[in-house]
Amino acid sequence: MSEGTRHEGAPLPEYVTDTDGSKEGGGIRLPKYVTGTHGPEEGAGSGTPWPDDVPPDQDDSWYPLRDDQWRARQVEYLIALLWAAAAVCGVGLMAVYWTGGQAQIEGVLLFAGFASLGAGLVVWARWLLPGHDITASRGDHASEPEERTGAVESLSRGTESLLSRRGFLVKKVLVPAGGVFGIGAIWPLASLGSRPDRALFHTKWYSGARLVTEDGHAVHVDDLVIDGQLTIFPEGFIEDAMSAAILINIGSDQINARTLLGHNQAGFEVSSGPNGLVAFSKICTHAGCPVSLFNVLAMQLVCPCHQSTFDILRDCEPVFGPASRPLPQLPLGVRPDGYLIALGDFPEPVGPGFWNRGSEP
Repeated sequence: MSEGTRHEGAPLPEYVTDTDGSKEGGGIRLPKYVTGTHGPEEGAGSGTPWPDDVPPDQDDSWYPLRDDQWRARQVEYLIALLWAAAAVCGVGLMAVYWTGGQAQIEGVLLFAGFASLGAGLVVWARWLLPGHDITASRGDHASEPEERTGAVESLSRGTESLLSRRGFLVKKVLVPAGGVFGIGAIWPLASLGSRPDRALFHTKWYSGARLVTEDGHAVHVDDLVIDGQLTIFPEGFIEDAMSAAILINIGSDQINARTLLGHNQAGFEVSSGPNGLVAFSKICTHAGCPVSLFNVLAMQLVCPCHQSTFDILRDCEPVFGPASRPLPQLPLGVRPDGYLIALGDFPEPVGPGFWNRGSEP
């Protein structure tokens, strides 16, 4: 059933008897005033007849505390207090976050703030919003265009009435309190940090950068035994997780095997006597876990998180697991003094995919 509101200044309606035949006061007071779209009085056309068990005239200005303005004012104060508490929670949330953050306190403040806002809206709807429930059969609900227009007009009148009757709650309490708490709730977005821009496309590797271990020691061409592996970083950037790579001595025989398979890339491998060195990004292309397991017999790197498996002899193409892209390979070189260096950055972005990964020129 449509609920509407009389325009200000409209004459008071004449009351009729309720369904028991008694006068007003003995039951629901039903004025001779038709709202919504069920009659021509509101300019909604001829209207669709209502079922016989629905009172055709409704008092759309009635609300539970209409006849007790003192209690209505107390309820307004309660609503204002609840929304003020939400604002205090918002200020507290910003203060806690600004001073370093504490997840438990922030969670309590978020809960209390949302609960206060919600409780205020529930109390408002329960005691101060006009309208009451009518239980009846469904009837015929087909609507003509004129009736739909009338429904929109009726809802608009209800909104205007709502704001005019309790304007101070909306304008002076709800809007400021909701604004303060809303700002507090989105304050943690600052934790997202600065925009990555093109940072995801490149690492700290550069041409001439020496390969160093986690302890900062430079790696010599003869430091790693055959079938050995070592985590490496560019010199000066051992704290940069995006630049982590895994250096493997697969031996010169396996380098030759890569050549036979058509995967020997000049400038990406170092052969020195029996040694054959290759390096790949250590960040799994599935979910970013560290690829740290080396299956010597199969010449494969395995990610321990989801068992993505990469074939070293085929440029670390994925052969098992959820990863869909090979591990990027680091171009390697060797200085005259025998220390290993990078000949540049990885030729493609490392790690999992991201939305604009393919836009790098």
